[in-house]
Amino acid sequence: MKPSLMIAAAGLAAGLTGLVPAASAASCWDLWYERNAIYDRNGYCFSSSLGKRTFDNADCWTRNPALSQWEQRRVAEIKAEERRRGCKVNN
Repeated sequence: MKPSLMIAAAGLAAGLTGLVPAASAASCWDLWYERNAIYDRNGYCFSSSLGKRTFDNADCWTRNPALSQWEQRRVAEIKAEERRRGCKVNN
């Protein structure tokens, strides 16, 4: 699958996985994408090459975004699942 199609598919999957536990995510990529989509929606400026390729930094404004309590909990859940699975996306 082409990278651009993978990103689009992951975006769709991330939108769907946002409604279910992180453990239900299909892949480490899905977890990475969902976690970083939360940061992107809050103006995060990505510095990694994958982050820059996946999310548009044109509208970013911070390296320290203010997340809602729900977003903070969701990011913590995703990070825990990434650790549990040994995910290495963008490392």
